[in-house]
Amino acid sequence: MKKRTLLERMASAPHLVWMVLFIVAPLLFVAYYAFTTPDGSFTFENIAALSNHAETFLFSVCMALISTVICLLIGYPLAYCISRASARAQKILIMLIMLPMWMNLLIRTYSMMAILDDGGFLNNLLMRLGFAPVHIVGTAGAVIFGMVYNFLPYMVLPIHSVISKLDWRLIEAANDLGCNNFRVLTRVILPLSVPGIISGLTMVFVPSISTFYISQKLGGGTFELIGDTIERQFQNPVTYHVGASISLVMMILILISLAIMNRFSDSETGGMIA
Repeated sequence: MKKRTLLERMASAPHLVWMVLFIVAPLLFVAYYAFTTPDGSFTFENIAALSNHAETFLFSVCMALISTVICLLIGYPLAYCISRASARAQKILIMLIMLPMWMNLLIRTYSMMAILDDGGFLNNLLMRLGFAPVHIVGTAGAVIFGMVYNFLPYMVLPIHSVISKLDWRLIEAANDLGCNNFRVLTRVILPLSVPGIISGLTMVFVPSISTFYISQKLGGGTFELIGDTIERQFQNPVTYHVGASISLVMMILILISLAIMNRFSDSETGGMIA
């Protein structure tokens, strides 16, 4: 193995310092507070207190899974259609998908509130057309819609990246061997795009399960996700350590998700399965 030069080690030093200060150190602080009391004594009481939030955690997982599945059902056909367009059309379509991401999450969520609220644009349009208004904000459906709206690009982009790099001669060969369009999709395109699907699932599930702002605004305070619980625990010095224990569990879940993504995704081969 080639030994790194002094210049190479110095070039990597800022990156290592950044990782230690803003990644490793915060994680260690979370782990420390999760297993200590306010006076610094070691305890497992914070971990035991997680049972009080089991229902909230399960509800958050269900909401995140539903949002992730919806993003996959919408994102995969969309990514496939974009990949079949011309090079110029692909650039334009990808730019249109990324355009809302140029705005902050808070602004996008407030925009959704203005559209979906009882007196918002959607209900005003329905009443002008002679339909009854629909109560959306303050329901679980509004939160799921907000998650899908905000995180759909995270599903489309990795899938499109993989499908656009496929060797389309394999598809032509499958057609020559008698496969119809459905069998080509299920036997050739879908298996080869698994790395992009895994990446998209991970990139959508992780922020969905940890979000709190979307649930606060579009949920109208009618229910609570695990992100809302963590925020509320950290606002009270008495429950600060319990919040750290919940954050530790979330951190472990995120690390598991990232490990799954790294295991099944292979960006170097453009989605080709070995």
